[in-house]
Amino acid sequence: MTEDPTPSGLLLRQGNPLGGRVAQAEMRASNMGLLLRHLRSQGGRSRAQLASETGLSKATISSLIAALAERGLVREGEPVRDGAVGRPGLTVTLDGTYVAGVGLQINVDYVALTAVTLTGTVVRESVLPVDVAHLGADIVLDRVATMLRRTLASLRESRTDVVGITVSPPGVIDYAAGALRFAPNLGWRNVPLTEALSRRLGADAPPVHLENDAKLAAVAEYDRMARDGIRDLLYLTGDVGVGAGIIAEGRLVRGWSGFSGEVGHLPLDPGLTPCNCGRRGCWETVVGLAAFLRSAVPEGDSLRDPARPIADRLLTLRARADAGDERTLAALAAIAERLATGLGILVDVLNPRMIVLGGYYGYFREYLLPALEAKLEARLIDEGCRTLLATSELGLTASALGGALLSLEHVFDDPTVVAGR
Repeated sequence: MTEDPTPSGLLLRQGNPLGGRVAQAEMRASNMGLLLRHLRSQGGRSRAQLASETGLSKATISSLIAALAERGLVREGEPVRDGAVGRPGLTVTLDGTYVAGVGLQINVDYVALTAVTLTGTVVRESVLPVDVAHLGADIVLDRVATMLRRTLASLRESRTDVVGITVSPPGVIDYAAGALRFAPNLGWRNVPLTEALSRRLGADAPPVHLENDAKLAAVAEYDRMARDGIRDLLYLTGDVGVGAGIIAEGRLVRGWSGFSGEVGHLPLDPGLTPCNCGRRGCWETVVGLAAFLRSAVPEGDSLRDPARPIADRLLTLRARADAGDERTLAALAAIAERLATGLGILVDVLNPRMIVLGGYYGYFREYLLPALEAKLEARLIDEGCRTLLATSELGLTASALGGALLSLEHVFDDPTVVAGR
């Protein structure tokens, strides 16, 4: 890649007398992003190595590194010798210590926030119990805005530049309108989340974007799994709602309207239990968190109290399972059986290399994975449909982490969004 004009740049010139300058600026920003992505995937490199591996000239590399260093996105460190003669060069590494993305996850009974720097360090993290499904959108967004304002103020005090906020509700996103089209488990329809939050945060706030919670959790998991060569991944949320984030050949699958991954509404409940979406017999009514709690927790038990932090409730149930509590173990066995039915279908349709079970499933790895592996193995008709199974290590806030990581993609697309320090 070079800084020579591209066909798109030539088209800019035809309609704009400044098109050449615009094309050059866009190409320069693109090449800066290329360097950042290369450093993220390959680690520290000398200037000579960067020139050789990216195809950019040494002069261009030096100019781009200077611009990136001015923005605090790279730094030069240890000397490295590229050949037998000449002075050793300095290793260029990804920096971005003071550049962060923020992810905000809205769920049925809690809100989670995560802020991550360009180097992947989590610098802020919080979870707030909120009865989202019953308070109404305006009250919830007021609380979310307060949470965000405090975090943004704290990051500003540490001289950290927040480049974006990605909000992840559990529902279908209207990307063009920046709205939540439908979230059955929240009871929300056509909520203009981007506009509503931006207005509450004020004109000086970072840009707000939306993405579905399961898709963002898949982004967070893929960020880890790609290092092991995984390119096709299915992430299954384990919450009140059950959704899937699908990564195919390293790309997030949204579908033409953003509806992909709504696997919780597959008709897999023979009891035809009514679902919040308006249908009957949806898969999530028998494998979702609400179904598990109803089965595992007796009436009147404090673990049914939505005001009690969900992580605390799940850890208590895990302790009961470890102690051999028959009710908890029976509930887990039923969840494994019902999960296997749906996962078998998804394996046949999507052919993922790996399935990652998130949400509450991760708390019961030892009780779910062996049963699921055995059931999927029994269905195996060819080695090409074999899949790896894992539980998420990111907990219930995976979507918030994925949102923060996705916010940072704006920097890798165009590093000029970060001002010089």
